[in-house]
Parts: sequence; C-alpha cells; structure tokens
Amino acid sequence: MAKGKLITIEAGDGSGKATQTQALYDRLRAEGYDAVKVEYPDYQSDSSALVRMYLGGAFGGKAENVSAYGASAFFAVDRYASYLLKWKDAYENGAVILADRYTTSNMAHQAVKLTDAAEREKFLGWLQDFEFGRLGLPVPDAVVFLDMPPEVSDRLIAARAAGEPARQKDIHEKDSAYLRRCHAAYSAVADRYGWHRVPCSQDGRVRSVEAIHEDVYNAVRDILQTEVPVF
Repeated sequence: MAKGKLITIEAGDGSGKATQTQALYDRLRAEGYDAVKVEYPDYQSDSSALVRMYLGGAFGGKAENVSAYGASAFFAVDRYASYLLKWKDAYENGAVILADRYTTSNMAHQAVKLTDAAEREKFLGWLQDFEFGRLGLPVPDAVVFLDMPPEVSDRLIAARAAGEPARQKDIHEKDSAYLRRCHAAYSAVADRYGWHRVPCSQDGRVRSVEAIHEDVYNAVRDILQTEVPVF
C-alpha cells in the first residue's frame, strides 16, 4: 500500500490553527478519508517535557535564551516520539495526516533568532537534514500557511487570555516583537518553498472560520491526488 499524505497547517500564535485543522479533519472524515489529526507540541506526552520547560520560561524568559539549534532539538524529539508512537503505522498504510504545526514551525520560530542571513540559511539546511534526514520524519506533501497579520493576532491572543484567565502565556506569546519577526519569517519561507498562503483577515478584520476553511480545503484537495513533496 502507498504511503499516505502529510498536510501541515502553519501560522503564528493566535491565528486559528487548531480550529482550521479540526475543520479540515472533520470534512475529510465525512468524505471518507482515513484522516488522523496530530498537534505539536504534544502536551499530553512526556516527550514534550523540554518544550514545556522552554516555553514556560525555565531556561529564561526570552526565546533567545535558548539557541535556535537547542530549541529545535526539543521540538524535534517531541515530533519523533509522536511519529513513532501515534501515527507512523497509519501514515504508512495510506492515511492522511493533518498536523497542527510541524518541523515547518521551527523554520520561522527558531530561524528568527539568527539575524545573519548566511547563518539562517545554514540553520534551515541543518533543520531539514536533522528531522527529515537523520530522524527520518516524513516530509510534508503540503503546507498551508494561515496568514494572519500580527496586529490582528495580537488582538486574538489578548481576547483568548481574557477568556481563559487560568491559562498562562508562553514566552513566545508574551513577546509581541518576537511574534512580528516570526510572521515575517513565515512569509519568507512560505514564498521560498511554495506553501499555500491563506489570508485570514480583510481590511483589518478576521475573516469567518467558514471562509478560511474553504480556502484551506481548496488548497489541499488536489494534493491528496499528487505525489509532490514540498522540500
């Protein structure tokens, strides 16, 4: 049996990744696809311990306190454990895997720590070799970038915090300047690797969940019938 498909949903914090991943999962299941949904970090697994420590500020209150390579290794180990334990068999037996974040997140969130263009390029090459080569994680067949302008996502993050007072912001969410740099990095790698860009706002206002979902669905529909990876 042919291997399945891996579709990744990417965006900055507060951009509706979980909502859109769930909507796509529900639609594909309703259409008869064997779909599996995964989320990163995998907070329910012990494999995310170092990620939780990093995002919780145990290594320092700024993202830059941990190098791009160190933080990427934390996230990669979490993904590797999830792949082996939760979805490798399904993927190898033809399932469609929908990932809310993946290796592609580190291409923005960690790459921005490197201001020198040559160093950033070196990091991107290392990251792909480490996860897709050394660890053997599958290469995505499609990446959908939910393009939410930082000024809009700032409002959504604030609204979420007000609605969930017990939830603590992680070190990424606390640093709005960092999130703006991440959005610029997302835009750059989306253009470089031909990711599917879905606009999530219009005239400064968030588009409806339904309208965004239709764009996401249309972006991946043809991918399910092709064999072209994005890297």
